[in-house]
Amino acid sequence: MADPSFTKQERQAVYRAIAERRDMRRFSPGSTVQPDVLARLLAAAHAAPSVGLMQPWRFIRITDSALRQRIHALVDEERHRTAEALGRREQEFLALKVEGIRECAELLVVALRDGRQAHIFGRRTLPQMDLASVSCAIQNMWLAARAEGLGMGWVSLFEPAALAQLVGMPPDAEPVAILCLGPVPEFPDRPALEIDQWAYRQPLGEFVSENTWDDGA
Repeated sequence: MADPSFTKQERQAVYRAIAERRDMRRFSPGSTVQPDVLARLLAAAHAAPSVGLMQPWRFIRITDSALRQRIHALVDEERHRTAEALGRREQEFLALKVEGIRECAELLVVALRDGRQAHIFGRRTLPQMDLASVSCAIQNMWLAARAEGLGMGWVSLFEPAALAQLVGMPPDAEPVAILCLGPVPEFPDRPALEIDQWAYRQPLGEFVSENTWDDGA
């Protein structure tokens, strides 16, 4: 069996990827992702933990340019609906760049697979653990992409039924994310929403308590 320990440099690399991962919206137009790199990223996603080893994820690579445009139109429709729902922050939201669907090198749709209702292990009282498992796969890909020098953005502005129909999903499958992937001009040192003054990351101490829920943690 291989040595299970990590060297100091390897540990630092893991924590660096976590710290420098960003939800990217701006991509380098005309760029590509090499097939072997894409294969490594998908393998990283597939190596994610899943409840009951159910592996509920499905990845659909979008290579048809017309389909990419239809997905963009779907997202743009939801962008305007979200802006309207935000009320007084509508115009502020519309000024944000919230996706890079037309510019990114690779576009992927991630979904919860069909037939997952048959998996009971770990889901009897928490059926949403299928979504948690898919989220782990997406995070694996995100961190691997950063290590490969690529940016990735998770787009959730879409009507699930409409996206499912666009990519031909079976009735009991469910889209979770549109992932924009590719080379980027730069990696910001802060989250984009902080730079755009939309929201700010809060300190860890506000989210950790001991033995009981404590809003004053």
